[in-house]
Amino acid sequence: MKKVISILILIISITACNSEKKQNSIEGTWRLISAETTEKDSTFSTFNANTKMIKIINDSHFAFLNHDLKNGKDSTTAVYFAGGGKYTLKDSIYTENLEYFNNRDWENGKFEFVVKIQNDTLIQKGVEKVEKLGINRIITEKYVREK
Repeated sequence: MKKVISILILIISITACNSEKKQNSIEGTWRLISAETTEKDSTFSTFNANTKMIKIINDSHFAFLNHDLKNGKDSTTAVYFAGGGKYTLKDSIYTENLEYFNNRDWENGKFEFVVKIQNDTLIQKGVEKVEKLGINRIITEKYVREK
């Protein structure tokens, strides 16, 4: 009987550890809830409440998709962009290697972020730098885990 109880406790412990690891993992589907950019000495919100953006992260790749919520039909109201590629995660350093993007000038960019997960929120902060476009800014994005 003691052996059975010991085995049950071991199984429960392993299951609890695995579910906690999965819950705290960067892998999953995330919805953008806030975004801000710092350029030179100015910090401003870049979050657009009229769009929805999700980021999907699996064990080796990431993808992001963003579109307007009003089903825009022309170039003044339609918003859509998407990109993705491989990523690495070492401790809290998350590096995106952007292989695909609808603005081709961003492709092959490498973007390094510090990430932190608090409960169901993913926070990433880092530098977006695309020399050929003159972009050099710090971004901070917050995502909530989609269920």
